[in-house]
Amino acid sequence: VFLLLNNLTMFLNPFSLKGRIRRSEYWTTNFIYFILYFTYISMIDKVNDSYILIFGILFLPLVWVMFAQSVKRSHDIGNSGWFNLIPLYGLFLLFANTERGENKWGKSPKE
Repeated sequence: VFLLLNNLTMFLNPFSLKGRIRRSEYWTTNFIYFILYFTYISMIDKVNDSYILIFGILFLPLVWVMFAQSVKRSHDIGNSGWFNLIPLYGLFLLFANTERGENKWGKSPKE
């Protein structure tokens, strides 16, 4: 039960740019994003043109969540969110280790 509750609290503030997240939350968010992204891409051919705009607008919050999670993951390894402007930095975030202890963006999510 504790493990289930811990996983449910993982995504409490997905739209916020403040704080830190663990690598597992970042991996999970990326996995969900790519599933929804490829579902969206596959639907473009199957729907008429008027729905493409609606689906695109509905997809924007998901893009923001990915951006916010990337910023929080940058904070977790001790970098500013501006580092996300570096090409392929998101790939680095998938594998980088957490900065132990508290940093200027908050307490370690592992504690």
